Amino acid sequence: METVRLLLLVVHVLGFSALIGGLLVQIGSPAKEVNGAMRDGIGTAFVAGLLLVGVLEGLDVDINYAKIAVKTVIGLVLLVLVMANVRKPQIPQGLWAGMTALAVINVCVAILWSSAHAA
Repeated sequence: METVRLLLLVVHVLGFSALIGGLLVQIGSPAKEVNGAMRDGIGTAFVAGLLLVGVLEGLDVDINYAKIAVKTVIGLVLLVLVMANVRKPQIPQGLWAGMTALAVINVCVAILWSSAHAA
């Protein structure tokens, strides 16, 4: 079960990497859009995150439900924003900046709100 947990964790991180990469590749472009990397990245990260929580429940470890709730809400908002705008030829600059901020905040929550980094 530990191997499944680690595999899902890697897939989750790769999903968020794709989302953030799809957002950051557009920094210099005046016209922003939802690209395939963003769509596939958030979908992969969200599903892998849900599965990861299920595996953690099965391992009978202490789970920080507040952290999971915050990450799930941010991930769901990102998923809805990406999927609602996937067919549009371009998105507003503010929406792009908001999605970028939410993606970075979600990564910061994952890293900084962790018992593994406690002193």
